[in-house]
Amino acid sequence: PAEAGDPMVIKMDPNLMPIVQIGATSDLESAAFKTLLEDKVVPRLERIEGVASVSLMGGDEREIRLEVDPARLSYYGLTLPQLLQAVQGDNVNLSSGTAGIGSQEMLVRLKGEFRSIEDLGNVSVFTPLGTTVRLKDLGEIVDGYKEQTSLSKLNGETAIGLGVSKQSDANTVQVSREVRKALAALRQELPEGTELKILMDQAEYIEMTIDNMAQNMIIGAILAMLILYIFLRNIRTTFIIALSMPISIVATFTMVYFGGISLNIMSLGGLALGMGMLVDNSIVILENIFRHREGGFSRKDAAVEGAGEVSMAITASTLTTIAVFFPIVFVKGIASQLFRELALTVSFSLAASLLVALTLVPMFSSRMLKVTPLDENGVANGNRVNRNSLRYRVMAGWGRAFKKLENGYGKLLAASLRRRRRVIIIVTLIVFGSVALIPVVGAEFIPAMDQGYAFITIQMPYGSKLEETERVTAKVEEIVTAIPEIEMAFSTIGADTTGLGGSGPAENARIDLILSDLSERTRRTDEVAEEIWQKVQDIAGAEITVSGGDAAAMMGHSMAPVEIRVEGDDLTVLMEIAEQIKALMEAVPGTREVEISREEGRPELEVVVDRSKAAQYGLSPAQIVSTVRTAMQGQTITRFRDGGEEIDVVVIFPKKDRENLADLKSIELLSPTGAKIPLGEVAELTVSQGLTDIGRRNQTRIISVTCQIFGRDLNSVTRDISAILDQQLQLPDGYSLSTGGSAEEMADAFGSLTKALLLAIALVYMIMAAQFESFLHPFVIMFSMPVTIVGVVLGLLVTGSTLNVISFIGIIMLAGIVVNNAIVLVDYINTLRKRGMERREAIITGGRVRLRPILMTALTTILGMLPLMFEVGEGGEAGAPLAAAIVGGLTTSTLLTLVLVPVVYSIFDDWGQKLVNRKKKKQSGDAVAPSQG
Repeated sequence: PAEAGDPMVIKMDPNLMPIVQIGATSDLESAAFKTLLEDKVVPRLERIEGVASVSLMGGDEREIRLEVDPARLSYYGLTLPQLLQAVQGDNVNLSSGTAGIGSQEMLVRLKGEFRSIEDLGNVSVFTPLGTTVRLKDLGEIVDGYKEQTSLSKLNGETAIGLGVSKQSDANTVQVSREVRKALAALRQELPEGTELKILMDQAEYIEMTIDNMAQNMIIGAILAMLILYIFLRNIRTTFIIALSMPISIVATFTMVYFGGISLNIMSLGGLALGMGMLVDNSIVILENIFRHREGGFSRKDAAVEGAGEVSMAITASTLTTIAVFFPIVFVKGIASQLFRELALTVSFSLAASLLVALTLVPMFSSRMLKVTPLDENGVANGNRVNRNSLRYRVMAGWGRAFKKLENGYGKLLAASLRRRRRVIIIVTLIVFGSVALIPVVGAEFIPAMDQGYAFITIQMPYGSKLEETERVTAKVEEIVTAIPEIEMAFSTIGADTTGLGGSGPAENARIDLILSDLSERTRRTDEVAEEIWQKVQDIAGAEITVSGGDAAAMMGHSMAPVEIRVEGDDLTVLMEIAEQIKALMEAVPGTREVEISREEGRPELEVVVDRSKAAQYGLSPAQIVSTVRTAMQGQTITRFRDGGEEIDVVVIFPKKDRENLADLKSIELLSPTGAKIPLGEVAELTVSQGLTDIGRRNQTRIISVTCQIFGRDLNSVTRDISAILDQQLQLPDGYSLSTGGSAEEMADAFGSLTKALLLAIALVYMIMAAQFESFLHPFVIMFSMPVTIVGVVLGLLVTGSTLNVISFIGIIMLAGIVVNNAIVLVDYINTLRKRGMERREAIITGGRVRLRPILMTALTTILGMLPLMFEVGEGGEAGAPLAAAIVGGLTTSTLLTLVLVPVVYSIFDDWGQKLVNRKKKKQSGDAVAPSQG
């Protein structure tokens, strides 16, 4: 139709959401206040660099209505089309050419604009009887407001909402800061009694998260330094690492800047992880240099020999860690967006740390490293050492403990090499036991983040008036404001429930809830949301949903946790199947707010034109539609200029004359002959149910059944729903089910990440094969990977995290991290064997020598991530699953690798020796055979 708007194609993106939502209240009259916001506040905010648009929600808009009395119109023999022509031609301001007056050429302008409401009322209209009648005699001229289609309230007080949306390439934090500055300036300029309150600011959550993660990084760095000092008991070694860390960090930030990466939860998570791993390479090299110095080498020789001995091992271990991020190019969807920045940040930090470890650390060591002879307790035995001091006693105690640890590990290794089969069986049982616990951990798409924000959507029966929706909304507001955790409640009646800032039908309402800071409340947002839902679900006559404000839910119903789509051709059959699915889903524990996407039609008054009757009177359907629309909906006939403002002048029937069927039937139509025909004569008026929407997927009609979840993880709920539908639902031929929502996104993401994990493992193996110039030794090292599942499961259980996209990324990263210790161990065992040491002795000696650097590198990474693992503040939910997976996986892998890898090394070496011996025998046999012949 001509009046239809242009089609709109939207890429669903969190950037569509307003980054700042403002609630404005004032003592001013409503229309004047809205005009003030439109003229002063909105332009000021839209001038800010990076702001795409500012939308207004609520408020009154001035309008002049000519409410025509149908009885008077009929009395004077007039119809609406005649009236429209009269008014439209009377309010003109036109150029009428030029006139030569004297020596001047002047423009001629006809100024016939209305200068006052009285001018409009005095417009004369000619009647068919040849007389004239003034407009004000045909009805009432009302200088008022447009009929409200939406209204906003802040804590029950009438308000106007403003939503600030940013440009897609703009930085959220920078734009938000500028908006806050502009609001501070505007508050000084606006009239007294006017308030602008920030309801929601995405940047506040981002800044809080970044601050928390930055603190965790600093704590992690301090813990890493402490580990160095405890293990090496040398202040200079700690100082060398302390110098290498900021250099590596500056180099990392330089690469992050040129890589076009912003500081966000994932990139900072990468830096937090990188902070622990940043010193790993430096530790291995420094520890080896330190050991050579203890062995009597000079500073320079120790630096050269120590660095050269392990340079290939740390290069290989760094490359294996970086290699796991290469498969990102094969990952699609949101997992790719999350993975990319974290992967690049970690890769940059590792590249920087490798460069620093191979160059600066040996250089610093050759200049600064001083090794004092150790006493019998493993403590520096200098002249100034006070053996009664607390420091000496602590260090002596640690020295004796570490010696016992080394000796104990040597004995354990020797015992394990004697009982290799038992070791393999025990480790296998532990791994399979952990795999069995995975269902207990649960799975979901993305962990819920407590942003201190929730929202309620209210859907009244279709066709409900704004006043009725407002009445129910007020009931919900009363319940909500009594909850202590709620600081502000901003309601929009007649709202677009997706939260994108647009208007919607009168039967919809949305209440945005702002909770107090997490530190000031004892309950999480989802727990508060659950209490609200329990209290509002019994309100009659409305469908009410409550969301904890997670990112998926904030994007509307399309991202409900679980969505079952019914596909087929017949809408009636689809609806019947959807009703059955709804009943079955409601029986599954953990589901709530089960809804069908289209449950009822909107009441509709159909005007069916009798074409034959209309033709008899010379009327066309277009003429009839135009007259009915003017009477019922109103038509803007001109604009009245008042100062600098242009106000619509609308012709419409009074409200009382368009509220029942009889009035509509009596609307008079003017035929070409001048006869007046009532609408009921040429059309039939009936009330029916009209479709509210028609959903299609791949050109097939669909109806969706969605639900929220509470108290259970997404994967278990989805699994139970699928099981109950398979058992109890019989689908007719031609109809099918498919899964959508977060469950579909989770399945797609896990599928992509599984492929990435397998490819990462293959790349790690190839890099190690090139490093060791062997296919056997890398395979031995790969045995350190399966045992990570033990720690991953335990880490997720301890922190209460689930298996999700974030923790899955941690598992992929572990594929590159956990092999590092095994690489260092196997590389040194091979080095000792090349020097002529017997295999068993080389394994035990290599294990004891490499125990210290392995424990140091593992502990620095673990302690670097530990603050993030137990972060409970805002934003902690995003990094905690990643940290839990890495800390748990690296802990168990390190402990089990120290025993398992040497055992597997000896087993595979035996197999290799047997193959070599068999080959030699075969070759010798082939050589002897001809001589015997």
